Amino acid sequence: MNLTDPIPATDVTEAQDAAVAAFYRDVLLRLNAASVPYLVGGTYAFNRYTGINRPTKDLDLFIRRGDFERVSEVFQAAGYRCELTFPHWLGKIHLDDNYIDLIFSSGNAVAHVDDAWFEFAADAQVLGLPARISPIEEMIWSKAFIMEKERFDGADIAHLIYACSARIDWPRLLRRFGEHWRVLLSHLILFGFAYPANRDLVPVGVMDELIRRLSYETHAPPPHTDLCLGTLLSREQYLNDIHLQGLQDARVQPVGNMTPEDTANWTRAIADDHEPEA
Repeated sequence: MNLTDPIPATDVTEAQDAAVAAFYRDVLLRLNAASVPYLVGGTYAFNRYTGINRPTKDLDLFIRRGDFERVSEVFQAAGYRCELTFPHWLGKIHLDDNYIDLIFSSGNAVAHVDDAWFEFAADAQVLGLPARISPIEEMIWSKAFIMEKERFDGADIAHLIYACSARIDWPRLLRRFGEHWRVLLSHLILFGFAYPANRDLVPVGVMDELIRRLSYETHAPPPHTDLCLGTLLSREQYLNDIHLQGLQDARVQPVGNMTPEDTANWTRAIADDHEPEA
């Protein structure tokens, strides 16, 4: 665990509907009994790190892709319905109208769950059970690319930095973003805008390094490529660039980690997410 100060092992999440909470607890207990490694992420982890205590309607569990089949066997044997919703990043465990997300990457297939997620995870409690939660660095990394028309996770990133700057392993965070460092820089600039009196929470060396890279690229000739990386930020808002302008989709192999079938399935699901709730 890479936290300089341990996180208190207390639940900050408000009590949920009893039946839903029982479902969540049963899933966690069965995963523990089956010795399947998992991390609690999403709003539970966000609340733990920031203390904001934002209400949550679901439970996000992060697992390795290679463990999905074993998880599916465990819960199908217990009478639950499991599905591999999107093979490149997401599965689900269903009980009636309730479900738990099983996440093994991000929607753009960049933030793949690997061993480092577990190596740097933090200890906490979820629904009264001991659990491990996603590392701060991986939460920032995966949230940084969510820039849809209907959803932008920039405020979450700002709150994570505000609450946890001293705990963040900044060199490791830089390595996580790799060639996508401009995305991180954009969020750090917005952090300084949102919290001008606290902009020093981002280490000077980190900003200097990213601005050095920006300066180098600004003065260098642009690359000769027809690549559109906008699809890494939004699965919908850059589709015209791909389908009408003929630019190359940065999500698709060999540049990205998705297959053409993955992107087609992920695009078809846009309509489902835009349907009004009953």
